[in-house]
Amino acid sequence: MEAVLMQQQAAVLARRRCVRWAAPAGNRLAVVRLGMARRASWAVRARSGLLARAHLVAERRSKETAGEEEEEEDARATRLFVGLPADVVTDGKALKCSRAVKAGLRALKLLGVDGVELPVSWAVVQPGSDDDGHQFEWAGYLAVAGMVRDAGLGLRVSFLTHGAALPGWAADADILLADRSGNRHEGCLSFAVDELPVLAGKSPIEAYEAFFRSFADAFHGFLGSTITDVTVSLGPNGELRYPSYPPPGSDCAVEDAYLGVGEFQCYDKHMLARLKLHADSSGQPLWGLSGPHDAPGYGDASPESTGFFREQHTGAYGAFFLSWYAGELLAHGDRVLAAASRAFRGAPVEMSAKVPFFHHSGSTRLAAEATAGLYGGYGPVAEMFARHACTAIVSVAGMPDAEAGEVLARIKDACTERGARFACESASVAAADADPGVWGALLNADRTRPCHFTYQRMGAEFFSPDHWPLFVQFAHALESSSPEETHEDDLPGDGDGFRLAAPSGHAAQGTVKEPQTA
Repeated sequence: MEAVLMQQQAAVLARRRCVRWAAPAGNRLAVVRLGMARRASWAVRARSGLLARAHLVAERRSKETAGEEEEEEDARATRLFVGLPADVVTDGKALKCSRAVKAGLRALKLLGVDGVELPVSWAVVQPGSDDDGHQFEWAGYLAVAGMVRDAGLGLRVSFLTHGAALPGWAADADILLADRSGNRHEGCLSFAVDELPVLAGKSPIEAYEAFFRSFADAFHGFLGSTITDVTVSLGPNGELRYPSYPPPGSDCAVEDAYLGVGEFQCYDKHMLARLKLHADSSGQPLWGLSGPHDAPGYGDASPESTGFFREQHTGAYGAFFLSWYAGELLAHGDRVLAAASRAFRGAPVEMSAKVPFFHHSGSTRLAAEATAGLYGGYGPVAEMFARHACTAIVSVAGMPDAEAGEVLARIKDACTERGARFACESASVAAADADPGVWGALLNADRTRPCHFTYQRMGAEFFSPDHWPLFVQFAHALESSSPEETHEDDLPGDGDGFRLAAPSGHAAQGTVKEPQTA
């Protein structure tokens, strides 16, 4: 028994090293120097169990006291994940750039990252419907999961069912959400068809559940060990909201954060039919003839510029419409999460889903939340998530500031009050470029500390000489451990002499070795 305890203790302690940058000598590259002061990953701690903990406790103090301290530390720690390339699997069968992915996984493991996030596209695994004889194809994603397991990392899986991930056979224009001008939002099924047999004889909810259940069956051996979390897509960009932002290619579409009020998305025939039924049952049949006629358009940056959001025009009709509109969104989220809960019932994984983060202020933010379907704020959403034991993930773009911190705190408060977990992800690799320490401070603060943070996303830019050192700083800022120097031989290699070296920010551009990337 003592030998078993010692082996498990060694497995934990072997991971307690950290990374720091060695100063460059002349034109030589500065490389990541390994220690591992970063905590053992959540997955490793879970597998190590009480036996390893008992041995460590015996060396310090009573088992009860030390056990409570470790549990408190685990509860406060933020697990760090990095997103894998979005195109790591493109046809369901083949893994893209496997050598580069392996090298990247080794770099993350040595840095002490807890795991990676794998985007799983519905269009990739089921390009044709069941009626066409197309079954789910998981070979490529299974290969990725095997590589992650072999690297000793945890895995979060994000299911993509909207946008480009919506299969062509499911993208009939007649069942897509539409704005007031009749523009269809490609890749976003109307929430009003959730339970209608519009997909080759199946309802969207039935199709989603079949997708989730097929995954659960195919990855049964990974669930709970390698795969710790599954994220369910509830709307555009995976978030629980209407696609109230301008459609891509429109005059109002912008690359940066959209700061307009947005448009209501209730003008497809199925949503209008549900609005009419609701108006009739409410004793206001005239209110169900169409959506708001004086509502904002994509180009309206101020809610006061439209009649609908002026105080004298909201009144009874505004409350009627906005409560119905938000209710349809919540009902959609509830149905999808219920389908995922059935598919993963009994599986030892956490379930999560995204909620939107609005970069607006004051009355404009409240109006933008309303057009996106969050009338009443995040409280009702958090309550619905809590019913399904679902973690709320907030995607934050750009550099955090005081106002962003306040919005995050407000979302976390709503989750905490209603018993839902809270997590975050970055919108792009640019998240840490300005000052990684600011991010670390924000994510370590009690008011905004998430249970896990996913950094998006691996690729050429992520491993570039300009960005990789910043990510290393970000990883350290997320922790409180002090770095310890070890040897550069601990850097990941692929067995053929390839080593992922990261030059310092002062290295001469001509001496930089291009890293292998996916």
